Amino acid sequence: MAQYGFGSGMLWATPQNDAFGNSIAAPTPIMIGVMQEGSVDISFESKTLHGQNQFPVAVGRGKGKISGKCKFAQLFGAMFNNVIFGQSMSGGLITAKYDTTGSVIPATPFQITVAPPSSGTFTSDFGVIDANGRPMIRVASAPVAGQYMVSNVGLYTFAAADVGKTVFINYEYNVAAASAPTATQSTVMNLPMGSAPSFTADLFIPYQGKSMKLRLHSAVAGKLSFGTKQDDFLVPEFDFEAFADPLGRVVTWSLSE
Repeated sequence: MAQYGFGSGMLWATPQNDAFGNSIAAPTPIMIGVMQEGSVDISFESKTLHGQNQFPVAVGRGKGKISGKCKFAQLFGAMFNNVIFGQSMSGGLITAKYDTTGSVIPATPFQITVAPPSSGTFTSDFGVIDANGRPMIRVASAPVAGQYMVSNVGLYTFAAADVGKTVFINYEYNVAAASAPTATQSTVMNLPMGSAPSFTADLFIPYQGKSMKLRLHSAVAGKLSFGTKQDDFLVPEFDFEAFADPLGRVVTWSLSE
């Protein structure tokens, strides 16, 4: 029976080295979750030898290139770090409060203290919107009508003239690892050019009891895109290029046929 392929397949990325070029002793394979589509392109340069006639008398293969891309929908911190960034990662969550409920500015002292969910800690102001959808102006001290000030613990102070008005307060906050045990975070630092995290990419496409399996022995990601749409899921995409591993291996492929 002939061999066919159907669907986006499955892609695993197994880290080899981090962003500093250090080998990972016990790498954990990461499945690229809910793949939407992917591609692997294998191309070569061709060098032609011409004489006095129109067509070449010989063709030689020059440099080769293997590139790929993948669109996926399931977000894993370990995948982003192992494949794209390769730097240190820690627990805890950095997130934002988008206020859709609103709070009423009270009388003296005209203050509202935000309470981040999950016992979080306020870290940054993202602005205040009044009931008419207009952004209020942040000032350092002595706010007047339409203005506010905020302390580093999330204490918002408004003007006496705005007492009784509803405001929507947006802000960033952190949640400790103990309160968000599955959350991860990382701050990507500016490193010298050259080293990049590398990984092994394994593409598997099963169909009707048969399969195609393709392994790129070493690969480096060159691009990560987050494209958002109204009324649709976030489907990030990353591009990568393959190269020979220390044993000279580039691609291993297998077909059931």
